[in-house]
Amino acid sequence: MNWKTKINHPLVLRIEGQLLIIEGLFMLTTLPVTYLHHGLYAFSMPFSALITLLTGVILLIATRKHKDDKTSSRDGVYIVCISWLVISLFGAMPFLLSKSVPNFTDGFFEALSGFTTTGATILPHIEAVPKDILLWRSMTQWIGGLAIIVFTIAILPYLGMSGMQLFVAEINGLNYDKLHPRIMHTVWRIWAIYLFFTLLETLLLYWGDMDFYDALCHSLATISSGGFSTRSGSIGEFSNYSQVVVSIFMALSGCNFSLLLLSLSWRSFAILKNQEFRTFLLYTVFISAGIGLVLLFGCGRSLGSACRESFFSVISAFTTTGFFVSKYTLWPSFLWVILFLLMFIGACSGSTSGGVKIFRHLIFVKNSMLELKRIIHPNAVVPVKVNGKSISSSGVYKNMTFIFIYFLVFIVGTVVLLSFGIDFETSIGASVATLSNVGTGIGQVGPEGSYVAFPIAVKWVLMLFMLLGRVELFSLITLLSRSFWKN
Repeated sequence: MNWKTKINHPLVLRIEGQLLIIEGLFMLTTLPVTYLHHGLYAFSMPFSALITLLTGVILLIATRKHKDDKTSSRDGVYIVCISWLVISLFGAMPFLLSKSVPNFTDGFFEALSGFTTTGATILPHIEAVPKDILLWRSMTQWIGGLAIIVFTIAILPYLGMSGMQLFVAEINGLNYDKLHPRIMHTVWRIWAIYLFFTLLETLLLYWGDMDFYDALCHSLATISSGGFSTRSGSIGEFSNYSQVVVSIFMALSGCNFSLLLLSLSWRSFAILKNQEFRTFLLYTVFISAGIGLVLLFGCGRSLGSACRESFFSVISAFTTTGFFVSKYTLWPSFLWVILFLLMFIGACSGSTSGGVKIFRHLIFVKNSMLELKRIIHPNAVVPVKVNGKSISSSGVYKNMTFIFIYFLVFIVGTVVLLSFGIDFETSIGASVATLSNVGTGIGQVGPEGSYVAFPIAVKWVLMLFMLLGRVELFSLITLLSRSFWKN
């Protein structure tokens, strides 16, 4: 059978049309900044918004006969994977039209990095970029962090259960059986939390040393675990107060949003009872304390500076946000190696962070310990338990397979970068920074570094890594497999 019959392409085009309309409307929200800080290429944002909106409207009109179609699971996987490419393609227009980037590859790289909340940049001099473009740059991360999938379902009520499948595919680990039985209500409540945190952080930063523009841009990039900043020195160019505020909201963005919703809705402490969250909290406290002590006694930092730098750096790496307050690559090597390893783990499932996620890390550790017990007691039947619930053998196998493939992809990426003559430290740094959607790594892509000097072919490889990290590997691998296209 022809592969073209496997996907409901008119429905996919209709969904992409609605996404483009949303994207165009977001572009329009940057126009006040364009008006206040107009420059030589002030037309870039309004023109990009116009083209994006017109394309979306044309797609909706062309597919109006398919507005009542239902999606299949195959359609859902396809939509999740293709949407990031479509919105990034149109999202690259402002960068290109404003001459902020020299070519299409760089523009697409910056846009995809934003929508996948990676935060890897090819802009070597961020302060020289027009303010409306930087606002759009931060906005791409905010959309990509959570809102794009929420909006997808909110405007597509005809998706039915496939809408739930699409939602769960994007927000891994959501315990939707414990939330409101109507998916639309759950979506809007999570969206409300996301928006509330963004506005609250903006106000808190504005009360500090940031102007409203910087406060808004950094809030958009913090809640989404994105990491784009309006300054080359990132958060390190702002006051200690701002650094503490950003640290707190990075930690919140690393929490499971469904558990936050449960805690707020039922006035319970559901999130404190969650083993994944407790592990996240425990790792953050102990690793921050350990690094802080080294900075205090080994690097001559003051107590306040050591505590602030260690906590900020740990939470930024753990949540894969990528903000920085100091050049941690200048610390003793074993300290930034710890941060490097945290980038692999990632924060909680159901959050906006990237990485493997702590839930899989728990399963890996628990299963490894049980395997040691099974060697001593081969007849013992001891299940892997997380949050007091047994994980099926197939579930353990699936998560172990994910971790194996994740590290295999990382190794392959490192070897590919090495083959282009890139040094080892930068190769492993760029691979983990893009695959885990961190952005800031080590080597040339460490604090205050950029990806601008990489060859074009390498940039496309890293863009594939960004996409792989964002769609949780299995979705894209499934899409590329032959069995996916069979009956």
